[in-house]
Amino acid sequence: MQAAGSPGDQEIGQDYYEKLGVTKIINAAGTYTILTASIMPPSVQAAVARAAKNPVRLLELQAKAGEYIARKLQCEAAMVTSGASGALTLGTAACIDVMNDAPVEVVPMQVASMKNEVIIQKAHRYSYDHAIENCGAHLVEVETVADYEQAFSPKTAMAHFFNAAEGGQIGREDWVRIAHRYKIPCFNDAAADVPPISNLWNYTRMGFDLVTFSGGKGIRGPQNAGLLLGKRDLIAAAAATNNPFDEGIGRGLKVAKEQIIGMVAAVDWFLEQSDDGMQAEFLKRAESIAADLRAVPTIQSRILVPEIANHVPHLFITYDQQAVRISPLQVAAELRKGTPSIELNPSTGRREGSKGIQSDENTIVVGVWMLQPGEEKIVGRRLHEVLSKATQT
Repeated sequence: MQAAGSPGDQEIGQDYYEKLGVTKIINAAGTYTILTASIMPPSVQAAVARAAKNPVRLLELQAKAGEYIARKLQCEAAMVTSGASGALTLGTAACIDVMNDAPVEVVPMQVASMKNEVIIQKAHRYSYDHAIENCGAHLVEVETVADYEQAFSPKTAMAHFFNAAEGGQIGREDWVRIAHRYKIPCFNDAAADVPPISNLWNYTRMGFDLVTFSGGKGIRGPQNAGLLLGKRDLIAAAAATNNPFDEGIGRGLKVAKEQIIGMVAAVDWFLEQSDDGMQAEFLKRAESIAADLRAVPTIQSRILVPEIANHVPHLFITYDQQAVRISPLQVAAELRKGTPSIELNPSTGRREGSKGIQSDENTIVVGVWMLQPGEEKIVGRRLHEVLSKATQT
């Protein structure tokens, strides 16, 4: 056995989670930021570690990474951003700058008298639109196509679409078509909307001028990275307001060289996968957990795939709480405080949950796609233990 601090120990890295007393978890929830999102595949981890060994010129790295990703994802231009939220801010700033033919330093403090209106469907309002408002943008809500037509004005700078919205009367194609009639750029926030893999080019092909995806969700890249894809002039404007330049709003939206390389490597890894292969693996995990619970009285399981965001199999578990005397929220708490600590999907025991995951107070939701090999057996066993114990009280 090698002593701590030996060359072998340094090569694999010290376990700072253990040193800091941070609890490691089994992620039976999904790609949530609060749970540090996804785990990078081995090839991506290796690329990140290797990138850390050498300094490079940041502007060259940013440009060449963007060119490479754009070729891979069949769009005019691309850039690696500080997550999808960072992409929302940079993309909005780019639209304001381009539509006003203005220098980057006008955003956000000088745009009140300029073109700064962003049209959005009322049903598409969400917490992340703060990233748009950070640019000094004013959001104009619409509901019908007629509202949308009337909302365009000399102040309009952008039209924004939330891809996973569960409401709204105006579809993607009409949103793009009408905006382009008024020569206004369209932005689509599709942060959590892969798989399917083809979504990485479906929306730019549809005509959206900008599209963002989170890097740390289905693509399995670094948590603090994302993609901004779209038209060459808008991506160039976004790059001009980004780190390392200090005149624009993006100076604080820094992405390190390791994460830029990690995002490129994650795109390579993701494009090597298949939708059928990923779905089959996730389905197998869900079925394994369901099989471990069949002996629990009154248990019923079903597997559902959300339509857009988080489009992978999720396991939904219900039971008669008169026979199994524990609520789904209590089950989640028991698994959280156990060893190993397990986090269930945040929709467990709640009506208000993740986009696309319709749950209620009587349902346990297990997200299987971020489980590591063999962890589905641990999750199944612990759920069986907690639920079975509750039948004996």
